[in-house]
Amino acid sequence: MSVAERGGPRLVASFAMERVLLLNATFEPLALLSERRAVVLLISGRVESIATRPEPQIFHSSTLSVEVPAIVRLLHMVRIPRWARTPPLTRRAVLRRDEGRCVYCSDVADTVDHVIPRSRGGRHEWSNVVASCKRDNFLKGDQLLSELGWSLPFKPSAPDGHLWRLRHLAEMDPLWEPFLAAAS
Repeated sequence: MSVAERGGPRLVASFAMERVLLLNATFEPLALLSERRAVVLLISGRVESIATRPEPQIFHSSTLSVEVPAIVRLLHMVRIPRWARTPPLTRRAVLRRDEGRCVYCSDVADTVDHVIPRSRGGRHEWSNVVASCKRDNFLKGDQLLSELGWSLPFKPSAPDGHLWRLRHLAEMDPLWEPFLAAAS
């Protein structure tokens, strides 16, 4: 049974998918959505369109056509719990936080390192994990920085808030800038 046979319109797009900025009811940026998800939220009446690109992509069904917005705003406020503001600690997140550079030599980082090795009681947390190149990670092994005479150029910490991912986007839509600048 297809989507159309189940009673819902089937939206079809023929171009590559772009992202749509999702704002809370208070205009606080929350996340990036796929165009398809943004259109579904728009059709269901859960969001309103705030801005549309100059030449928007159009999703078509048998009964309607919908312009894909660049920015949508939730009609009802969503509370973000305090714990959700600290992103999960992953290799990709650490590399992004440290801008893809080894904290020891500034070369391209391809792995992560525990400043205080786990074998010596170091914890797997934002304040103890940094981006590193394989060479320096191997040289450091399970030694402390003081034993090697090395130092860190900054004190590692968790990224600030849930929007830190958006600040590192290579291609940011110019329509998003006023909302992202107000949130930072």
